[in-house]
Amino acid sequence: MSGSVRRSPWLRLLGWLLLALVIIVISAVAGGALWLKHAMRASLPQIDGTTKLAGLTAEVSVRRDEHGVPHIEAANLDDLFAAQGYVTAQDRLWQMDMTRRYVAGEIAEVLGKNLVAHDRVQRLLEMRPMAERITAGLSARDRRFFDDYARGVNAFIAAHPDTLPAEFGFLRYKPKLWQPVDSVLVLLGMVQMEDERWESKLEHEQVVAKLGPTLAADLFPVGSWRDHPPTQALPDLTAPQPPIPDVPLDESQSSVEDLLGLRDLLGHSGCDGCAVGSNEWAISGAHTASGKPLMSNDMHITHTIPDIWYEVDLKAGGFHVAGVGSPGSPFVTSGHNDHISWGFTSLYGDTQDIYIERVNNRDEYMSATGWKPIEHIRETIRVRGGNDIVVDVGHTDHGPILTPAIAHEQRVLTLKWSAYDPGANSIPLFDIDAASNWGEFRSILKSWWGPSLNVIYADDQGHIGYQAVGFIPMREGGLSSIPVASGTHEWQGFVPFEQLPSVLDPANGILATANARITPDGYPYPLTLEWAAPYRNERIWKWLAGKNKLTPADMLTLQTDIYSSLDQDLARRYAYAIDHTPKASPQLRQAADLLRSWDGVINANSAPAAVIAAARQAFWPSLLQPKLGDGWKLYSWGEKYFAEEELLTHTPAHWLPSGFANWNEFQTAVVKKGLEDEHAPANLSRWQYGEIRKIELAHPIYGMLPWFKKWTGTGVQPRYGDPTTVDQMGASLGPSQRLTVDWSNLDGSTENIVYGQSGDPLSAWYSDQWPYWYGRTTFTLPFSEQAITAAAKHTLRLTP
Repeated sequence: MSGSVRRSPWLRLLGWLLLALVIIVISAVAGGALWLKHAMRASLPQIDGTTKLAGLTAEVSVRRDEHGVPHIEAANLDDLFAAQGYVTAQDRLWQMDMTRRYVAGEIAEVLGKNLVAHDRVQRLLEMRPMAERITAGLSARDRRFFDDYARGVNAFIAAHPDTLPAEFGFLRYKPKLWQPVDSVLVLLGMVQMEDERWESKLEHEQVVAKLGPTLAADLFPVGSWRDHPPTQALPDLTAPQPPIPDVPLDESQSSVEDLLGLRDLLGHSGCDGCAVGSNEWAISGAHTASGKPLMSNDMHITHTIPDIWYEVDLKAGGFHVAGVGSPGSPFVTSGHNDHISWGFTSLYGDTQDIYIERVNNRDEYMSATGWKPIEHIRETIRVRGGNDIVVDVGHTDHGPILTPAIAHEQRVLTLKWSAYDPGANSIPLFDIDAASNWGEFRSILKSWWGPSLNVIYADDQGHIGYQAVGFIPMREGGLSSIPVASGTHEWQGFVPFEQLPSVLDPANGILATANARITPDGYPYPLTLEWAAPYRNERIWKWLAGKNKLTPADMLTLQTDIYSSLDQDLARRYAYAIDHTPKASPQLRQAADLLRSWDGVINANSAPAAVIAAARQAFWPSLLQPKLGDGWKLYSWGEKYFAEEELLTHTPAHWLPSGFANWNEFQTAVVKKGLEDEHAPANLSRWQYGEIRKIELAHPIYGMLPWFKKWTGTGVQPRYGDPTTVDQMGASLGPSQRLTVDWSNLDGSTENIVYGQSGDPLSAWYSDQWPYWYGRTTFTLPFSEQAITAAAKHTLRLTP
């Protein structure tokens, strides 16, 4: 008998079956990968030659430069916006469809039950009814342009039924025809992203109730001595910090976990550097090498693949504008025309209030005129692979009832939002694109209801200007950062446009905003309780004020600046604390040595930047957990970093956690905890900031497929900068574009987005802009006929 062991026939059969199964799975995956790549290749758009677009009255030229930016020229505006719809659909149709569905609360219909909770919130917020109201209120001219855009999108869909973007085939559904209301939904998504703050008022309610108003005031500063409002000649040194009212928690209040879940559901992660922000500035010719103004803008928004913006150049007759717009909507949002340029940053205006309604058992609520029945609308959420879900949307005079969106909440909470106002029904983007001077531009901004924004301006006549815009409510009793009882803090109209901060041609020739306080001393109208931390804004003002003969290259240097005065200051404070703590370990002594001599520049390879990042990450839980328990995770505030600076500067005894003799001991313990939490190496000089702070961009579908994730996204990359640097970078947020307009040479103006123009991974323009963005460089955006002709790499002619 042979010494070998024979396997059972059943085991051999099982082995063959498993092998066959593995082969089948591999073949299926490989076949799926091949199919997906084929679908991607088949959906690449036509970029040369001639194609028909029904409804045109004349031929339209679409010239694309080396970065895929379409320079569209038409004989008239209707043809122009139809072509814009067609061309944008060529590159971004699936993104457009996802955006309209996401905002309307209709995404579970294609992605399944995991999106039901999101859809429920959007239905409760009445996003589609709001979009329908705005669409119905558009002027006849604007409605025609929205119709034109939709016609172009639908022409593309109709002409490519079998070669639509691969995501449609992968998810096995077809896009519905585009409607003007869909474009409005896309724009409302931006309003929601910029102005949505209501869930933070529930979080503040818990923090304030546990701490009381005195301690809470330290955590929620309103403005700072570092602020530099654009309409004020000198920095304000006496910013008021009004007390936050102490409202007891209701017994039925949601738990910490409920509110953290709501934050995630709304896409507000609460992580450092994840708040929407932006930078913008304009300098007069007195500060430039050319003697003409320079204007720069980089809007800080959550990064996506495809990009949140689409670069485009639009020309028809005397109308010519270039910049970025929202995929799914006509016009240019931020950019320049032949005469003016403009950019935006978030104002953080408080445009939302949560009211605690008084109700009875007859389904009535107490209104200003007595008991009234709660209005109800039934919304149906269609769920892929599941049963339809009916949502009861309740409504009072204040607005929709939010309670069903908040787990375990028993109070009837309603949302009042300036976007619900009947007067919020205009979209003035076309008029902005066509304006030719400050007077026209500012007059147009009167109808801008939302989002609340800071607008920077420069023009060909040498002027620079600033204007705050948006419908910001005036409340009886002032602003509140927490829910308020019905009948209190009722709205008394909006701050008059003429009273919003504005300035033209300031004496110092410099204007800048970066989400910090923009209201000057003595300003009578409170616009918000929550400004952004002042450090980016302060750095921009100081940098610009200290230089002359500036060029576009200098503007890029400032846009990509990664120096943090806050981090440098805190580094020295932590070093001092360690130096004055007798029992500090050798590793902590090394940390102090690194921090003490650091220059404050947050490079990806910086060891001291890693140490201070680890310490700052450990600071808030170390300070707040003893007082709030897990509730410390609810602490979020625009000026959180200024609160951190103030606490570490003044070291108040009432904040020192028990068990520590003094703040030096506490700060040393914070550094120690940070090093432990981040798994710091024994030799800290070998540590790098980019090892603990990373960035990754992934496609929402392909990023979930192991075989596709790497080549359809950035992969994990080391980060540089932090939320207090001009080049603000978070794990998934940062400059969504970088624009500089040079009024001495428009063809020398520069703009780039983050990843690329195309949503197709096989396109040359899918990720070609990432090296520019991540490498902190940029490129020009040709504007004149001569420059466009020289830059054109492909030409498509759209014919009637």
